[in-house]
Amino acid sequence: MKHEHILIIRFSALGDVAMTVPVVWALARQYPHLRITMLSRPMARPFFEGLAPNVNFMSADLKGEYHGIRGLNALFRRLAAKQFTAVADLHNVLRSEYLRLRFNLGRYRVEHIDKHRRRRRKLVTLHSDKCKEQLPTSFQNYLDVLAKLGYPVDTEKYHFRSIFETTGNLSLLPSQIGSKPQGNLSLLPPQIGSRPQEQPWIGIAPFAAHQGKIYPTPLMEKVIEGVLSHRPQARIFLFGRGQQEDELFPQWVARWPQCCHVGSVLNDMQHELILMSHLDVMLSMDSANMHLASLVGTPVVSVWGATHPYAGFMGWNQHPDNAIGLDMDCRPCSVFGQKPCAKGGYPCLYGIKPETIINRILSF
Repeated sequence: MKHEHILIIRFSALGDVAMTVPVVWALARQYPHLRITMLSRPMARPFFEGLAPNVNFMSADLKGEYHGIRGLNALFRRLAAKQFTAVADLHNVLRSEYLRLRFNLGRYRVEHIDKHRRRRRKLVTLHSDKCKEQLPTSFQNYLDVLAKLGYPVDTEKYHFRSIFETTGNLSLLPSQIGSKPQGNLSLLPPQIGSRPQEQPWIGIAPFAAHQGKIYPTPLMEKVIEGVLSHRPQARIFLFGRGQQEDELFPQWVARWPQCCHVGSVLNDMQHELILMSHLDVMLSMDSANMHLASLVGTPVVSVWGATHPYAGFMGWNQHPDNAIGLDMDCRPCSVFGQKPCAKGGYPCLYGIKPETIINRILSF
């Protein structure tokens, strides 16, 4: 008789994969006899290593070794050798659909995520049949797949708080076991240093993949000025990696010495997570950094323009009152923020006053 062994598939962007972590952790805790293999892109490995004794991570380079049909067939053969008893497709795109087809032909128990595409279209349409209602969250969609496979998960009883609370995580300080978990700052470079007890630590991640989710830079600069005028002793950590960040962050660091360009100091996502766990609050767009901060139990003030929490992508355990957005007839106009603004100029973002964001940050 085969031992119970479930394969969970989720490729996609970093933030989407991060949202599986609380669900996989709860599944592992509730069913300790169940072997769990998480299949994702190599970048996601830090989320799952040490998450629980019965969780293993398997990486798949879909642009290299496993590119195209030939690559997916090779990946399937590798997976089939693991003798899974169930397959959960939490992505439901062409690549995972193909793997699902191969598993179905082999008479595996296979289920996939329902993305509620019809309801999403009604949420973001600009026509009269627009329906502004909360869709099931990504977390609930993942849980529904597991329940169909015979593994209902009680996330109230097995409630995820932080990856630094998980079994085997060597970054957790012994004195923090049982309290709010935080990573070990001594593992970080000396440029970060220790945190003075009375010094506020604030994170800001001002960019996202699409313009419809990015708060305008001149207004974000007013936010930084406003926060530092009220908390001049604060230290602000700037998160994000890319051309925009590399061009803008050095200017901000030169302008405000209290700012630190995290990407120029830390080269490792695990180290970024350690730093995030020590923040009082993170200011983020609807982007991956909202989800990364959520994985270490840090409250997030999130800014929403073209997108909306109604689409189901709010960070784990984040309070709705900390999601800032304008009530406009056209909002949301996009699930992912990639559509051009129908009104031109993104008034949904330019209309958010810096003072609104500043006051919410200062409440922490």
